[in-house]
Amino acid sequence: MQTEHSSDEIVRARSLAKYRQHADGYDSTCGPTWPIRERAVAALQLQPGQVVLDVGCGTGLSLALLRAAVGETGRIYGFDQSPEMLALARARAASAGWRNVELFETSAQALNLPEPVDALLFHYTHDILRSPLALDRLVGSARPGAMVAIAGVKYFPRWLAPLNFWVYLKNRPYNGEPGELASPWDRIAPRLSDWRLAPTQFGMGYLASGRVSQSSPKNA
Repeated sequence: MQTEHSSDEIVRARSLAKYRQHADGYDSTCGPTWPIRERAVAALQLQPGQVVLDVGCGTGLSLALLRAAVGETGRIYGFDQSPEMLALARARAASAGWRNVELFETSAQALNLPEPVDALLFHYTHDILRSPLALDRLVGSARPGAMVAIAGVKYFPRWLAPLNFWVYLKNRPYNGEPGELASPWDRIAPRLSDWRLAPTQFGMGYLASGRVSQSSPKNA
């Protein structure tokens, strides 16, 4: 019988292979979703001096936005399991001279932060959102009441269902498990309070936010 751990490892291996191919050209594909990235960071309501985690930080495109929000006295942690993507993020941070940015090469399931965080950004991190083990680790790394913002791809509403095969194909190159797009947030939403959800990209995407509950359920 396949366990959650073994399932995660299969998805992780697929994802690593895909991002090995896409890393160099990844930034050039992100222009259309930049406004959504800005809205997701704004939804975190960050204050100077706070600590924030960029979940699956990729090439580090969100780092400048997060740093502008928490300032010189805040701290930004980021992680990615793809060495190719993370190398670009590290180069971005080094070039900018950001001393309050610390990046880790690790899976979400194995992340070990030196301190609790005040906010979590999930920007197009579908595989992570589908892993209860990853969510246990990430939600557990945050303070009670920490803000969470999530942006990603989902299937169109039912009346546009014929387009959903195209959505699947669009998602496939970037995820180890590109399906389960009907409600990709359904494993993290029960762990959060003050849950809010809004469609983006004419219904093909979503932007959600909430706060880490005082007692977040496991394996929701």
